[in-house]
Amino acid sequence: MAGAIRRGAGLAALLAAAAAPALAGPAESGPINSVLSGAIAPVHDPVLVREGSTYYVFGTGLGGAGGQILSGRRSPDLRRWTVAPPAVTLPGWAVRAIPDAKSMWAPDLSFWNGRWHLYYAVSSFGSNRSAIGLMTSPTLDPAKPGYGWRDEGLAVQSTPADDFNAIDPAHIEDASGRHWLALGSFWSGIKLFALDGQTGKPRDPAAPPIALARRPVPAGAPDPIEAPFLIRHGDYYYLFASYDYCCKGVNSTYYTVVGRARLVTGPYLGKDGSRMLEGGGTVILRGDLREQQRFRGPGHNGFLHDADGRDYLVYHAYDKAAHGAPTLRISPVRWTADGWPEAVD
Repeated sequence: MAGAIRRGAGLAALLAAAAAPALAGPAESGPINSVLSGAIAPVHDPVLVREGSTYYVFGTGLGGAGGQILSGRRSPDLRRWTVAPPAVTLPGWAVRAIPDAKSMWAPDLSFWNGRWHLYYAVSSFGSNRSAIGLMTSPTLDPAKPGYGWRDEGLAVQSTPADDFNAIDPAHIEDASGRHWLALGSFWSGIKLFALDGQTGKPRDPAAPPIALARRPVPAGAPDPIEAPFLIRHGDYYYLFASYDYCCKGVNSTYYTVVGRARLVTGPYLGKDGSRMLEGGGTVILRGDLREQQRFRGPGHNGFLHDADGRDYLVYHAYDKAAHGAPTLRISPVRWTADGWPEAVD
């Protein structure tokens, strides 16, 4: 969930827009974004995964159908989506740590050690009093034996004494089998924590995080960067991050950039050599999307390398035809000859 909300962008307005029905594109043919249908709004801060023949999207709990603490969707084909909220509750430690928390924000899903690992954020608006929690389950399908989310407790916490904000988690396993967690929103930008591969918690809780990206701004001004997502492709690691402001409906200025590095710890550079630690990177999702300017503020992306070898970006954008409702978007990824991802409308 974005720093723009925590800086007073108006959660009530976002929830009101989310209640409006989203309008799908043509239902028969065309790019994925033109044929998405069903429960595609409200969806905010999505992550996309596949288990067996079913795709799942988890996102920030926006108090939608059933007052979901964490929103969920499922699909057999990436196009037709139905509501499928995961059976989770806010654990007691999270409520005690963040008394203002009412839902889970910006989830991340990854499968390792025989279980799905669900990282999520709880936070309070207007501060970096935030925490990343972890739950695990052997399956995402409630109909399968063993289904059920086990609370694994606190992973990372930030307080006003810290220079980072512990929201927007994103897990990656590097080429050597080491586990890492990226996170961050506003404050001093995107951070990386080394994890214990068994517990999923920081390997050394006392170790300072590694800085991956920031937006240098004048003293006292907001630092509009958040929503990291890390992947490995070929000889590089790629860091995606969202710049500027989400959560303002059709007035959102969100857009998404990407940089790459030989090491998971960086430094991450854009195609032009610009450093993400200095606000650089290469734009991959623009704020002025085509589709007749209907969808605004595309950001907070996830990435799926599908079992069939295809790659996809998942993200939300605000639908002008539905009062600015945050809406699910999915773009196939095309890789250029020099190894850069491009989103295909």
